[in-house]
Amino acid sequence: MEELILFIARQLVDHPEAVQVRQTRGPKGLVYRLSVSPKDKGKIIGKDGRIIAAIRDILEAAAARQGREVTLEVV
Repeated sequence: MEELILFIARQLVDHPEAVQVRQTRGPKGLVYRLSVSPKDKGKIIGKDGRIIAAIRDILEAAAARQGREVTLEVV
């Protein structure tokens, strides 16, 4: 799952070397914290949050196939 997040995020930003993902356990399963360059936050979030919503949808679909619940946060 972490590799999927890294792959998608690195394709969208101008500074792919700054993309990092950290995984922790939360009350509802795994929590992934996506960290990008401050200059790239707007590109990851997108207009009206559409890009991050699409990324979350992809992750939720992939997690559902594995019987998991995941959350993605941008920090």
